[in-house]
Amino acid sequence: MLEVHRTHQAKILNRSQVEDSLDRHGWSASKLWNVANYHSRNVWEETGEIPDHGDLKDELKTHPTYKGLHSQSSQRVLEELAEAFNSWCEKSKSDSRANPPGYRKQNYYDDQGRRVHEEHPRSTVTWKQNGIRHDTKNNRVRLSKGANHKDHPKAWEYILVEYETRPGVDVENLQQVRAIYDKATERWELHLVCKDEIETPDAPGTESAGVDLGICNFAAVAYSTEEADLYPGNRLKQDGYYFPKELAKCDDSGGERATRLHKKWSERRTHFFHALAKHIVERCIENDVGRINVGKLAGVREDENGESKNWGSHGNLDLHGWAFDRFSNILEYKAKVEGIEVVEVDERDTSKTCCVCGREDESQRVERGLYVCEDHDDAFNADVNGAENIRVDINQSNSESSASLDDDRSTGWLAQPGVYLYDLSTGFQPQAQVVDSKP
Repeated sequence: MLEVHRTHQAKILNRSQVEDSLDRHGWSASKLWNVANYHSRNVWEETGEIPDHGDLKDELKTHPTYKGLHSQSSQRVLEELAEAFNSWCEKSKSDSRANPPGYRKQNYYDDQGRRVHEEHPRSTVTWKQNGIRHDTKNNRVRLSKGANHKDHPKAWEYILVEYETRPGVDVENLQQVRAIYDKATERWELHLVCKDEIETPDAPGTESAGVDLGICNFAAVAYSTEEADLYPGNRLKQDGYYFPKELAKCDDSGGERATRLHKKWSERRTHFFHALAKHIVERCIENDVGRINVGKLAGVREDENGESKNWGSHGNLDLHGWAFDRFSNILEYKAKVEGIEVVEVDERDTSKTCCVCGREDESQRVERGLYVCEDHDDAFNADVNGAENIRVDINQSNSESSASLDDDRSTGWLAQPGVYLYDLSTGFQPQAQVVDSKP
């Protein structure tokens, strides 16, 4: 059996009855975030280290703001903050412009542009299993209140929410409930996270594929069926240039506009990752793939001495704007549902080794996108060459597969891979189709 988690979006039916309670919990989540943020900044300045969520919990579990939510909900806020600080710490190694996580606040101004007052925005609140009671027959969930908000008789120590999902959705094995405030509609909605167990499917076939992740092309995929695909990261790179510039224009890094920009940037990046992983898995099914080799990314950010690599100002911006590990996790999840195994392999020397003859020569990669082998005077796409070497896993000890192509395999596909471009509305489409559809 295979365990999968699905998230169902739900509309709140008794909004008028629960809106005030959800508002107060959303504000409490923001207050706890700010208190923990202040504490984390002080620890960073004093020790040079970032406290993890366990340290934050030990320090703040007696703080009044911690009791504004159910204990597991408070823990989730601290986990999110610790993750944000770790991400900032990693990014700041190569980008001096990186800012630590901001405080959650929103400012209000009068007609003359003067700030009138400031308040906390409504943050997302997450309830885990211990804080949830699910009535499956009546589509209702009881969400435990924080101790600070239990100002009613015992029967009202929870928020009773009636919900409605889209037709055909059965909400069972509920694991988490996330209450999310939509500023556009000024309403709360629920995201219901459920655990399902499905029969482990058989693999589509016994062929293999290799995935090489990079900067210019976000992914290059080589198949044993003499096919290869390229996925340029242009859209992702455009966002990587646009959003930091817009964020730099914000007077308040933790203000409403900055928060909205961060959210939109994150949503677009997440959509890109899911669309790309879905498309790669679909192509693997077409090519009877049962195993995907993905190059380990340990050497992408650091050199052999453990120092951060300098890819230039644009390269660093591109690289650290992409969550490689996050994409790999999404790919693994989507592949597993289709019975495809995903394995991380050592990508050392894969970019400078010829996948046709096995010759290793760094000078053969004459340009970023071109690989030329002097032994047989062939030229082909450099990223596809790396993906093919990852597919056969040239660094695997005692490997049955060689570092060169079989004699009966052609090389034309190495020079002319298929190219898929990303569109916000339609996902990934063949390059020719995208170009032809433009007015």
